Amino acid sequence: MAIKMNSTALIRAEANCPSHSLAELSVRDLVSYIDEPEERGGTNKGLSPTETAISALIGCTNVIGHKCAKKLGIDIGNLKISAKCRYNRRGLLLTEEIDVPFERIDLTVVADGPATTQELQLVAADVAKYCALAKLFRQAGTTINEDWKSAR
Repeated sequence: MAIKMNSTALIRAEANCPSHSLAELSVRDLVSYIDEPEERGGTNKGLSPTETAISALIGCTNVIGHKCAKKLGIDIGNLKISAKCRYNRRGLLLTEEIDVPFERIDLTVVADGPATTQELQLVAADVAKYCALAKLFRQAGTTINEDWKSAR
């Protein structure tokens, strides 16, 4: 009899919110903060919610990129990832409901390993299939333009 692996996981997160902008998050045994900058009435103890979302995409791209590269037998080395996001703030400002607030994300991924441009494109194609955050953004209507390149 084959053992069936559970393919779903339960993610638990909790937050104490001592002000209108600050959320003190607890996940596993870690504490993190989501906050607004001082100029928007926050205390600047952490990234804003929207910055957190873009940062999560970067983190997911890194993790899944390395997993996909390993599966493909491609040495990508370490990655330097940057994101630029065109964000429609009208919803945030409560002036208008916006269906796609994150309109466009330009993601640049620079690998310092020996992978060729062609190999990096193979990794990028797999990352697009498996990165949960990229899928979440794309299915919400966000355009993500990815540029994978070698540092060499």
